[in-house]
Order: sequence, then structure tokens, then C-alpha cells
Amino acid sequence: MAARTNNTEPVLFSYGFRPFFLGACLFALLAIPVWLLIWQGGLDYSGPFPATDWHIHEMIFGYGAAVVAGFLFTAVPNWTGRMPARGWPLALIFGLWLLGRLAAAGWLGLTALGVMAVDCAFLAAVIAMIAREIIAGENWRNLKVLVPVTLLGAANACFHIEAMTTGAADVSRRLGIAVLIFLIMLIGGRIIPSFTRNWLAQRGAARMPVPFGTFDAVTLVFGAAALLAWTAAPWAAVSGALLLAAGLLHIMRLARWRGLAALPDPLLLMLHLAYALVPAGLVAAGGVPFGMLEPAAPAHILGIGAIGGMTLAVMMRAAMGHTGRPLVAGPALTIAFMLLLGAAAARIAGGAELAAGLDGFTVSSGLWTAGFALLLLKIGPWLVTRRIGRKQVSGKPARTPS
Repeated sequence: MAARTNNTEPVLFSYGFRPFFLGACLFALLAIPVWLLIWQGGLDYSGPFPATDWHIHEMIFGYGAAVVAGFLFTAVPNWTGRMPARGWPLALIFGLWLLGRLAAAGWLGLTALGVMAVDCAFLAAVIAMIAREIIAGENWRNLKVLVPVTLLGAANACFHIEAMTTGAADVSRRLGIAVLIFLIMLIGGRIIPSFTRNWLAQRGAARMPVPFGTFDAVTLVFGAAALLAWTAAPWAAVSGALLLAAGLLHIMRLARWRGLAALPDPLLLMLHLAYALVPAGLVAAGGVPFGMLEPAAPAHILGIGAIGGMTLAVMMRAAMGHTGRPLVAGPALTIAFMLLLGAAAARIAGGAELAAGLDGFTVSSGLWTAGFALLLLKIGPWLVTRRIGRKQVSGKPARTPS
């Protein structure tokens, strides 16, 4: 029987990060080996998308959307001071996410339109829940977070429509990645310098990360424009120039956050390293129109490296902070993050043989799976058991560093 809180709901559904981080970790652990088997011809796939589109869709709108939901359902109560979504409403939204995964795999026997309806219902419910909480809490300045989340839902709908009408979701693949990367630019630009400032202040450092200002706003605008150009016309020279400019601006932005000072703290350093793969991916995408890189490389730098790395680091930190554990990565979680970086590097190698007769696809899949196996072994028990240390105060969400 699942552990229960004092409010009678199972611990798993007592806070938004618990079911969605657990679901995301389990899904990431299983989805890539399954995709490798499908790609190698060892497993049949009968879903509504072409097999490659299923893989891309599920990593963006399955795994990625679950982490976004878990993060926001945990962050919004801290922004608004209201109780978090919990119990049966949270379980219902999590159930929608599960149904979407089953539908996309072809296991519900639905038509393509039926799969779209089931799959899109999840992000629609997430958007509605977040909007309700922000409006009820009169936390107007955070309404802006609804824009990229709504765009993510729209990108998901576009993915289904494009796959149904053209046979492949070529544009929507990039759109989904672009929205997640913009979320990293937006939210990462809020949490990374904040966590770094807190860490440095505890150590009496004199220099702090530069606070958000005009430069950051300009960088975000350039980033959004470059991602839109990449989505619409990835091989155009204008897109390449925009992407290179945005990449350089984000390198400068990251340098203002004093990442080198975080070297002694692996958990904090992970956030800086994951964000560094955003400009790396933008620069790589900018090089494609000029023949410097293969088109698949930027998508995997951004997808595995930036999105995978940032979500891994955020899940670690949030799980620790909100379950009462010390904010210390330790060997297992540090290795898990390093394995994910290795997976990004190996995937860029593609079909080239890397070791023991294994190509980059296989090595990347193995490293990704091993990384998430370590993550799940470490944080999985935290997500399904009671918080240790400080208790949650009735009527208010627990305020813990995340």
C-alpha cells in the first residue's frame, strides 16, 4: 500500500513534482531502449506517427512535458502562496499524461484524431491548472510563464496535424525543441543566477552573478527570433546568422552568472553546464546553413544535452529540496549527469564506430539509459516516501530551496 500523508492522499500525489518526475524518469529509462529496438528492426511500432516522429514526439511532449509540469506544479505554489495541486486532481492530470503515452504508442487502438485529442488534453489541463492558481493568487507577474507552456501545447497540436497531413512532422519537431529551449532560457535565467548568488553569499563571496537586466531581455529576444528562424528555415543563411548571434549572446549571458565559481559544488555546476549547451546548440545550428555541421547534430545537442541535462539537474535539485534532503549531488547523481553529457557527445557521432564495434547511436542510448537508471535509483525512493525534516504547514506550501 502506498504511503499516505496526514491529508489522506498517497504521498505520490501530495506534490506535483512527485508523480511527474517519477513518471519522466521511468519513461526516459524505457523509451530510448524501446526506440533503439524499433530503429534496429527488433520491435514493431504501430502508432499514428512514423517511427522516428514517435521517438521525437515522446521525448519532447512525453518526457519533456512531464518535467515541465512537475516543475511548474511545484514552483507555482511558492510563487502564489497557495496550496499545491494534490490528491485526485493531480492524479487525474497525471493519468492524462499516461494515457497520452499509451495513445501515441498505438496501444489504445485510436484513430490519429483520437490520439491527438487524448495526447493534447494533458498540456491543456496543465495550462488550465497553472492559470487558475496564478490568477487566484493574484501573482500577475508570473502569468508570462503561461506563454511558453501554451506554445508547447500548440506545438504538440501542430505535431499531430503536420504528421496527419504531410506524413511527417518535420517543422513541428524543431518547434517542440525550440519551445523547450526557450523555457530553459526563461526559467534557467531565473533560477541559475539565483541559486548561484545564494551559494556564493553563504561563502562570503564579494562578486555576485549579474542580475536580470536589459542585456538579458535582448538576449531572450534574439534567442526567440533565432529559434523561430531555425524552426521555419533551418538551412537559410539568415537563420544561420541569427542563430550564431544568439549563441554568442547566450555565451555572454552565461559568463555573467559566475559559473566557474560554482566548480566546488557539482549540483550547482550541472545547471551551468546544461545551460552552456543552449548556446552550443544554437551555434551548431547556425553552422548548418554554411556546411559546417550535419543537420541532426544541433537537434541532439539541444535535445539530449541542453534539455536532457537541464531537466536532469532540475529534477535532482527539486527532489532534494522538497523532500528535505541536503543539496549535495554525491557520486551517483554526478555520474548520472556525466553519463547524459556522454550520451549527447556519442549521438553526435551517429553511425561512426566508437568502441567494441558499437556505433554512436547504440553508445548514446546506453549512456542515456544508464544515467536515468542511476537517477531513478537515487531519487525514486524520495519521490514515493514522506518528506524528512521540516513538515509542511497546513494551508501553506513548504518553502524549501529547489
